[in-house]
Amino acid sequence: MVVPLHMGWRDVLFANWSVDPHVVAAHVPDSVSLDTYDGRAWLSVVAFTNVDVRPYWFPRGIRIPEVNLRTYVTREGRPAIYFFNLDVSDPFTVLGARLPHFLPYYFATIEVESRDGRVRFESRRRTPGARPAAFVGEYGPEGDQFESEQGSLAEFLTERHRHYTESPSGRFRYADVHHPRWRLHSADVTIEENSLFRANAFETPDGDPVCYYSPSADVLASPNRRWKPPGVGEGASDGDEDRATRRELGREVGRRS
Repeated sequence: MVVPLHMGWRDVLFANWSVDPHVVAAHVPDSVSLDTYDGRAWLSVVAFTNVDVRPYWFPRGIRIPEVNLRTYVTREGRPAIYFFNLDVSDPFTVLGARLPHFLPYYFATIEVESRDGRVRFESRRRTPGARPAAFVGEYGPEGDQFESEQGSLAEFLTERHRHYTESPSGRFRYADVHHPRWRLHSADVTIEENSLFRANAFETPDGDPVCYYSPSADVLASPNRRWKPPGVGEGASDGDEDRATRRELGREVGRRS
């Protein structure tokens, strides 16, 4: 992306599996460090419907359901997300994100239906030549709404505002993702099929996932940038760019409230 991108995430499922760090460490690049919570790494399936994908200044966006598999990393102490796959229902998004930004997008047919407080989500990958991958299940909120406490597992798994990626030539890149703090519920989840782990050369983790649900968040993503060490290069610093993007998010939320 060359401008900040607005997104509206709805009916978000965070399904999170605890695994030994060595299981994940071999799958992330040397340019990042695996992040852990109480000595454990985490693999998360995140499913949602993106209802309003557009350049931040454009009045109307498009609807794109998505399911991704991710883990948690740091670089120079900055926590972030590292994606193994992002399966979406729009082929143009796949081309636009995969080619210039080196994000592992795949085209999938995705059907989402909401009924009686439950969400049915069915995704099946259709990218030619790619490993088969599917995620099928139902989920919904249970219990009272809450915001994650500082230092909690819920905060570790959900309050991530940056993602890292690396080009085939080894160039390190990142983008910042700004949104209000997640409004969470515990989630009641029934998973009927999940081959995302196998598609990414992981064994399916043992045990039940820790699951959260969020009804919505409006999001503003920064342009994808090449990593530069502090003080290298000209122009605005990352901090200046982050503040500018946050100002745009504030204006966007204000217009829609």
